[in-house]
Amino acid sequence: MNNDLPKQPLFHREIGHGARRILALHCTIAHSGAWRGLSDAMASDARFLAPDMLSHGRSPDWDGEGDFQDRLVEAILPLLTERMDVIGHSFGAAVALRLAVERPDLVRSLTMIEPVFFAVAIEDGPEAVERHKAEAAPAWEALASGDAALAARLFNRKWSHGGPRWPDLPEATRAAMTRGIHVVPFCDAALFADRADLLAPGRLQGLNLPTLLLRGSETDPVIGIINDGLARRIPGADNRIVPGAGHMLPISHPQETARHVRDLFARTPL
Repeated sequence: MNNDLPKQPLFHREIGHGARRILALHCTIAHSGAWRGLSDAMASDARFLAPDMLSHGRSPDWDGEGDFQDRLVEAILPLLTERMDVIGHSFGAAVALRLAVERPDLVRSLTMIEPVFFAVAIEDGPEAVERHKAEAAPAWEALASGDAALAARLFNRKWSHGGPRWPDLPEATRAAMTRGIHVVPFCDAALFADRADLLAPGRLQGLNLPTLLLRGSETDPVIGIINDGLARRIPGADNRIVPGAGHMLPISHPQETARHVRDLFARTPL
């Protein structure tokens, strides 16, 4: 990876007017606008730099070349023009962790919200990973059969605890989710197989920056195993739970999320 211009640059938006600069990385089948609630809650604290992943939002469709996470990291690095606080949700949290490990000079603090870095749970609680795979299988069977809309609907149902039902979502939202669903299986090499070798001895243990792990109390049990496992591996990581929230907590509980992030920033000087 390098800081040359990426093959497929990402669309990004800036929100807020505070002194801190935050790089905010959304989850799959969402877009940068998903940070609006949190950025509004923290508008006086920070400016959010929020890119759209490839095949999401206003960024171009992924061309299918290389590894999907590699390509995202390549496209995100030029946006890190200075040290920033990095916040990621779900797959975005896994990307944020990789940035922190590989480019700690650019990451001032790290917040991982519901990271889906399943390789941790494969080491610490493999039965939960198998249960998760079994529950997710219908979505990938639908995608393999060519029904991307059904795959997106099933994937959204699994992760959107307490969220609106698929028929109640705006048509544009359903279309955006359907557009992005095809990239999700291409994240498996990073998430399940740890292609970037983040779990190699000493890598996470060598992280030396303020770190927050956040999850909802009503999320998939595998996330608890992942967060607890990361907290054991990353020195000084703060491992917190938002009562009543599910996987989509930065959207469903922006005020509570903001409170925890502010606590992290209080011990992270600019």
